[in-house]
Amino acid sequence: MYFNDHLPPHFHAFYGEYNGLYDLNTLEMLEGDLPGRAQGLIIEWAKKNQETLLVMWSAQEFRKLEGLD
Repeated sequence: MYFNDHLPPHFHAFYGEYNGLYDLNTLEMLEGDLPGRAQGLIIEWAKKNQETLLVMWSAQEFRKLEGLD
């Protein structure tokens, strides 16, 4: 997540040479070329942390979040 970045509220995800940009409200990938399996894991993680991610975006304060189990 980059603060003072463009709207809509979003986060960036990276997987090797692939990347994606995800809307924090809808969790839709807005841009990117991530493989399907990586997208699924990212969406699962984002659903688990969506509320916290939105608070982080609003407060512009980064917090380390847990990964998937």
